[in-house]
Amino acid sequence: VTTAAVAQAASVGGQELAPTEMAAARDKLMRAQMAVAAKDNEQALRLAQQAQADAQLAAIKAEGAKARKAQAELDEAAAAQIIVLCVPYAAQRTTVAEVRAALNGKILIDTTVPLLPPKVMRVQLPEGGSAVAAIQALLGESVRVVSAFQNVAAHLLQDLDCNVECDVLVCGNDVPAREIVIKLAADIGLRGIHAGQIGNSAAAEALTSILISINSRYKTHGAGIRITGLDRGET
Repeated sequence: VTTAAVAQAASVGGQELAPTEMAAARDKLMRAQMAVAAKDNEQALRLAQQAQADAQLAAIKAEGAKARKAQAELDEAAAAQIIVLCVPYAAQRTTVAEVRAALNGKILIDTTVPLLPPKVMRVQLPEGGSAVAAIQALLGESVRVVSAFQNVAAHLLQDLDCNVECDVLVCGNDVPAREIVIKLAADIGLRGIHAGQIGNSAAAEALTSILISINSRYKTHGAGIRITGLDRGET
């Protein structure tokens, strides 16, 4: 029972959100197991009960932290007209579900790439072809989903002083929404390129694995793409 309680607490994020309680639970569980091996059943029972209590507290704290985070995200989305989704693929749908009530009538910029660790250098598109197009289908046309920034390294975007030598493929069913995202890209020194309907996001998503492979092969950290045949200022 105690082992299950510790595992359950870990599964709801106890290690990250309640590390002190999780450490105490694991320590006491280990000592209980040692007491069992030493045939000290009274000590083993006492430590097991304490470990279970610590694990249950960790689970409660973790769930509370997650609920507060979800509410904060919902409040922020409700106050914004443009929402940017920057989460790992595994958290994409869950995060969208948490803020869905606040998305109606707004622009959602989805930067998701369907990477499945550890094979991140292999293109692994989901059923249907595009992770971002799947979110557009989920939310419906009342939310203007725009796919962008998949092919720009995250650490380059975080460095506001960096001159990023990369174009941004911008896909979406709503052309005015794409225009807004292209202007936002220009505000941070990037050239956004109209790349068509949301289904075309599959190409940008797939390119990320290729760029990761290029980074690995050539020992660099910021491979990107340039669209040729356009004037430099043309979008």
